[in-house]
Amino acid sequence: MSETAPDELPQTDAEWREILSEEEYHVLREAGTEPAGSGIYDDHWEDGIYRCAGCGTVLFESDAKFDHHCGWPSFYEAVAEDRVEYREDTSHGMVRTEVVCATCEGHLGHVFDDGPEPTGERFCINSVSLEFEAE
Repeated sequence: MSETAPDELPQTDAEWREILSEEEYHVLREAGTEPAGSGIYDDHWEDGIYRCAGCGTVLFESDAKFDHHCGWPSFYEAVAEDRVEYREDTSHGMVRTEVVCATCEGHLGHVFDDGPEPTGERFCINSVSLEFEAE
């Protein structure tokens, strides 16, 4: 999958539904969450890059992936600061930091401050929000 230019992205929910599976649409466009431990990238350790499943933007590298035993793929940093955006999420009776793709605004997951060095961050990301490309 190659990166989609922002001006080539779907503009309506109907267009997004045409290109995404039902599960991808639920997570990426409705800020849903896949069940813990169900994602294909939770226990995936191949070398490569992880792209946004909505638009193909490169988001994470396998070198930044670690096993947090939380049930979702965990990364300690994004490929670059401009690849993701942060939003306050007050759903479920708590305050968290949501992570979205900076290109298509697709929901990826959340970021927490309990990760390893060098950043101390844990990007807890839904597998369905990602597509893997081997090196």
